[in-house]
Amino acid sequence: MTVSRFVLGCALALSAAFAVAATPGVSDREIVLGSIQDLSGPAAMLGSPVRDGMLLRLEEANAAGGVHGRKLRMVVEDTGYDPKRAVLATRKLLDRDQAFAFLANFGTPVVMATMPLIVDAGRPHLFPFSPHEATYSPLHPLKFQIFAPYQSYMDAATRHMVQSRGYKRTCLLYQDDDYGLEVLKGVEAGLARIGQSLVEKTSYKRGATDFSSQIARLRGADCDFVVLATVVRETIAAMSEARKTGWMVDMLVTASGYSAQTHELGGAAVDGLYGVSVLPHPYAEGANSALGNWITRYRKRFGVDPNVWSAMGYSIADLFVQGAKAAGRELTVEGFVTALEQLKTTRDFFGSPEYRFSHDDHLGNRYGRLAQIRDGRWVILSDYLK
Repeated sequence: MTVSRFVLGCALALSAAFAVAATPGVSDREIVLGSIQDLSGPAAMLGSPVRDGMLLRLEEANAAGGVHGRKLRMVVEDTGYDPKRAVLATRKLLDRDQAFAFLANFGTPVVMATMPLIVDAGRPHLFPFSPHEATYSPLHPLKFQIFAPYQSYMDAATRHMVQSRGYKRTCLLYQDDDYGLEVLKGVEAGLARIGQSLVEKTSYKRGATDFSSQIARLRGADCDFVVLATVVRETIAAMSEARKTGWMVDMLVTASGYSAQTHELGGAAVDGLYGVSVLPHPYAEGANSALGNWITRYRKRFGVDPNVWSAMGYSIADLFVQGAKAAGRELTVEGFVTALEQLKTTRDFFGSPEYRFSHDDHLGNRYGRLAQIRDGRWVILSDYLK
């Protein structure tokens, strides 16, 4: 080899090494991912299984050799469902941990406070647990979402329930923040399309535990159908208060209340509750073989049964793995985004939707399903609400 060729070869090698080093969170040996979850606050019973589901998928990928020889390392920060804590956690993940991308950030108030920091830093903001239109629109190269927006699916779910069951007096109990306001818009839009309007609405502050005044107000308005923009704990508290007073009104909760913990902790008080789901709950009884094997692996790793949030966390991590593999060995943000825009999935053993992205559309799924708690178990009533 001549000296000139040797020098050229060294230069190319150094250039390739520098390109990798210049991508935050990507080294020759690993890819660092960030996630901000509620592990100690009012939604911790959801944030913890999301984290564990993601960890299980990443650990399985690492056991199989990683992604193009790189191991995946996730750094999870607890926000306690507090936007101020979330901002501090995000800055830490960006500056100290140099996260390549953020996965499954939890909670609409948290996401609305932190998403601008993440995309302004040039990092992908992937599949947050916040079905808010802002997580994918207006189109931004770094924002991807797989959960149908609250406005769309609550428009469809409200219309479906009212038209199929003949309700005349729909009311709403909502969390007083971005989450609740998005649900409010969807419910109002759905009712308007069928010539109705909300009879009454009442809100609560994030983390509330006493719903006696709100339930009294809704009952006083003679509601025959109540939509809940609540999370699991608040869903149970609201329904328990209603049933305690002898009010057996039908209630529908968003996907934020669709969890096994709702019926496990709520018991008879929540039987009959309707809910919107993304995918079926992963019950061991009646599971297909692939799902049964996954449940066994999850139990062995974490010592508890998985729930639907565990399954969604696992699916989100799997989407990242698929995108990173498709992006190739020389992983860059631009290459990853291009790969994700071309990604098309099929139904998996969870019964997940088929996710599709494109250069012009970063919302991978637009639909929800209707479910109901019957005899202490969520049952899917319809496939896709439109």
